[in-house]
Amino acid sequence: MENIDRETLRALAYEGNETALDRLADLADATGDLAELSELLDEGSMRAGFLLTRRAVSAGDLRELQRISDAGYDDAGRELDRMLKTTADEGNRESDRPR
Repeated sequence: MENIDRETLRALAYEGNETALDRLADLADATGDLAELSELLDEGSMRAGFLLTRRAVSAGDLRELQRISDAGYDDAGRELDRMLKTTADEGNRESDRPR
């Protein structure tokens, strides 16, 4: 069953099969197809949201995390908040250092 074609997966996903939607997200991630991952997120794929969030965190892309969060993947918002707090904490430590 490894070689299920994308058209079949797409048809199954369209019919509401979440496993097929997740598989499409994994395939898009493996090929680096961010546009397809974004489309899958817009279609409600939480797996796509997870994969996009992981990429955005690795890249430090705060705007992308906000976009993913706005698209409905709540963990992206939590990651965004965490990164913003970390950045603020680092800035505070810098300003506390004697010169």
